[in-house]
Amino acid sequence: MTPASTSTAQLRWRCRRGTREMDLLLLRFLERQYPHLDAREQSLFGALLDETDPDLYAWVTGQSEPANSDYLPIIDRINES
Repeated sequence: MTPASTSTAQLRWRCRRGTREMDLLLLRFLERQYPHLDAREQSLFGALLDETDPDLYAWVTGQSEPANSDYLPIIDRINES
């Protein structure tokens, strides 16, 4: 396995969050948008996946905003995918 495919496989696993809706949103983003992100945005997506499930769900559904405003463009793209 190449490092890139290993990284994608690890991200795919980290996108599994415990609710079907979040799994679908994150996996669809990973497949459709992630390859087109620059290195900084890819790093932000990885950091976003380190956040807790309740926080991530609240941000993606618009119930609250993250303290780290750098996440906002990634969250917008997740919702667009």
